[in-house]
Amino acid sequence: MAKKERDQEITLKTPDEIAKMRVAGKLAADVLDMIGEYVKPGVTTDELDRICHDYIVNVQQAIPAPLNYGEPPFPKSICTSVNHVICHGIPSDKKLKEGDAINIDITVIKDGYHGDTSKMFHVGKPSIAAKRLSDITQQCMYLGILEVRPGATFGAIGKVIQKHAHNNRFSVVEEFCGHGIGSRFHEAPQILHYYSKDSDKLIMQVGMIFTIEPMINQGKRDLKIMPDKWTAVTKDHKLSAQWEHTVLVTQDGFEILTLRAEEAEWRSTL
Repeated sequence: MAKKERDQEITLKTPDEIAKMRVAGKLAADVLDMIGEYVKPGVTTDELDRICHDYIVNVQQAIPAPLNYGEPPFPKSICTSVNHVICHGIPSDKKLKEGDAINIDITVIKDGYHGDTSKMFHVGKPSIAAKRLSDITQQCMYLGILEVRPGATFGAIGKVIQKHAHNNRFSVVEEFCGHGIGSRFHEAPQILHYYSKDSDKLIMQVGMIFTIEPMINQGKRDLKIMPDKWTAVTKDHKLSAQWEHTVLVTQDGFEILTLRAEEAEWRSTL
């Protein structure tokens, strides 16, 4: 989500809405589980998009939220961001090759509510640099999630993500952020992945649902938007990585609504 996109009012979700968000979150996670076996050398991102689209529509009986979203309308059902693409990569006929790193970003709509999540995949054997960047970015996301609890400030999320990225000599993209989510794709609040004093003014409350989705660059944080007005790439053409989960603020902390079975031991990675 670009920082300029914002709504004024933060909605606290009702128990019924939370139940629907759990369903949507599980469906989004299931798409990432399903698509993994297809991510291999020689496949095009268009093919990955088609497989995900058919699965979401025909198997899950859900709607791919990115399709025709925004202005100009996003032309595909998923985002595929390869190597130096930071986010919002549009699937194409370009084939993946050995050593590529790709973020697949999934958002589904089920019964009017959104589930939003993304994961890094490696095509064949990853380079040491790509694997390290991916691992550190995933840790940044998890560390941000661990800050979620009633009464905490949103600044705590950005602070811990920025610290971990910088300690590992990576940079944090500041032009995009996490976001509230529910019956709308993008709602308030904005979740910055770097520290800002303004973020300390906003307190987490039970029933808030939002994404944490840090974008971490191997080189400098600077980016440019391609002529398609969607694809964001690193200016220095160095690698970028992103991971994303949808998170609910609960009475005693948080619940990750898009957690996959393979992440059962996620705390041990920190």
